[in-house]
Amino acid sequence: MAEQVIIAGDGLSATINALGAELTSLKDAAGRELMTDADPAFWTGHAPLLFPVVGKPTGETIRVDGRAYAMKQHGFARRTMFAVTEQAADRATFVLTDSAETRAVYPFAFRLAVTFGIAGATLSVDVSIENPGDVPLPASFGFHPAFAWPLPGGRAKEAHRIIFSADEPAALRQIDADGQIAPAPRASPLDGRTLALRDDLFAHDALIWDRLHSDRLTYRGDGGARLEIAFPDTPMLGIWTKPGAHFICIEPWHGIADPAGFTGDFRAKPGVFEVEPGAAKRIAMRVTLLAES
Repeated sequence: MAEQVIIAGDGLSATINALGAELTSLKDAAGRELMTDADPAFWTGHAPLLFPVVGKPTGETIRVDGRAYAMKQHGFARRTMFAVTEQAADRATFVLTDSAETRAVYPFAFRLAVTFGIAGATLSVDVSIENPGDVPLPASFGFHPAFAWPLPGGRAKEAHRIIFSADEPAALRQIDADGQIAPAPRASPLDGRTLALRDDLFAHDALIWDRLHSDRLTYRGDGGARLEIAFPDTPMLGIWTKPGAHFICIEPWHGIADPAGFTGDFRAKPGVFEVEPGAAKRIAMRVTLLAES
């Protein structure tokens, strides 16, 4: 069985699975679950880490220097065992490094380190994507946490909303039937900075902001638990559920699915960054449980 690591502080406790370094539970001080119920009728994921791609590559293939490599949607990190390199009562670090298996589909040296920590009512997730090789490392990275919808507190799903920290005037992107980014934009469903949540918003897959101005948002109902999710290092965001499910995914991304018909080099894929030899790219997310209103 995959190793489960539990960390806790005064206001929160978290369980992380070493398979994928995936957050599988986040509870408040009263033991109320803030994450998905992972109902297999909808989706059994909790909070996979997306690396080295976000979204679905065309034909589930990436191309590097003229050679094609098989690459599943959202990459291989979520299906790979991480090593637990640090563990304390309120903190744990998980590390994945390249291997013969990863280099067969992604021909680069890398070290992906993910540290989870709890301080008060805040869960921090700090990611370091390090390049120990001698050529630039192209990559994307994304968070994919699924929070309870409704949140603890007894409010109906329809009473929940997401409030962005900045104006988001741009149209959204949408997913086509092949899992790629369609060329036609989608009108924004925001009312000011507020997204009123309802199942029909997700009848055609995720809401995707690829020109994001906000670096945080608040997810809340009318009363009950409230969460602030901060993402200072990711310029894109997906919000997704399956209609009828009891979760809402709030997904800060540095990367996105391939545009429809894209067959270019992986380095030219939207959202891909490069890490120079000997350097590291750091990406953080913070989840804070706010006082109930």
